[in-house]
Amino acid sequence: MRFPANVVAAALLSGLTPVLPAAAESAVEVRVQITPRHATILSSEIAGKISELPFREGEAFEKGQEIASLDCDSYRARLQLADAKVSGAERKLEAIRLLDQRKAVGRIDVDLAGSEFDAAKAEQQMAAKDVSRCTVHAPFSGRIAELRVKRYQYVASGEPLADILNERELEIELLVPSRWISWLTVGTTFTTRIEELQRDYPAEVTRIVPRIDPVSQTVKLYGRIAGDRPELVAGMSGAARLAAPARAP
Repeated sequence: MRFPANVVAAALLSGLTPVLPAAAESAVEVRVQITPRHATILSSEIAGKISELPFREGEAFEKGQEIASLDCDSYRARLQLADAKVSGAERKLEAIRLLDQRKAVGRIDVDLAGSEFDAAKAEQQMAAKDVSRCTVHAPFSGRIAELRVKRYQYVASGEPLADILNERELEIELLVPSRWISWLTVGTTFTTRIEELQRDYPAEVTRIVPRIDPVSQTVKLYGRIAGDRPELVAGMSGAARLAAPARAP
């Protein structure tokens, strides 16, 4: 940059060195991806045959609604058996206690009857828990992204059933050079262009992951696009333009 002769002359006469104006770094583009804030894979907690899949891929559901149910006949039968064992163990314990009051049995008999009752209650609780696991409920409102099983299919315990996500709460995920954390803060604004829509959107940083990848020397950020944007879909990608603030002189 060339300075007017009078500026340079004045600086030389005063014994000072001319000061260059502060320079801003040029904006740099980084890749971004739109991701849902809430997404998970629902799995079966028990083994059994799928009896109902009320929703198809792409359909919306509300929190607490049934996403899948398994044939529960055998688990209900086990619960009925456990209920009967609890009832029998309880009556036996009551009878032993009456005999103990009359000094007709020893203390060991009372303790054994109490242990049998406790074991029957624990078995009953486990059976009731299995019955509750026959139905898989939505942990949040959203849509079915992928069904991994079909009706009447047998599944093992732990087998994935469906991918779900909340398409109403989306955010931007991006990786930036770790040196940028010296000036990036929550609330920093930037522009992101979504390739699938060929549109620019204003956004701001909402979260900064407090860990630097030692190999790539990058840090992960999350951002939010302002306003209600129903046209945005999880998985869309694009580029964000961020520029460091002007350097101090």
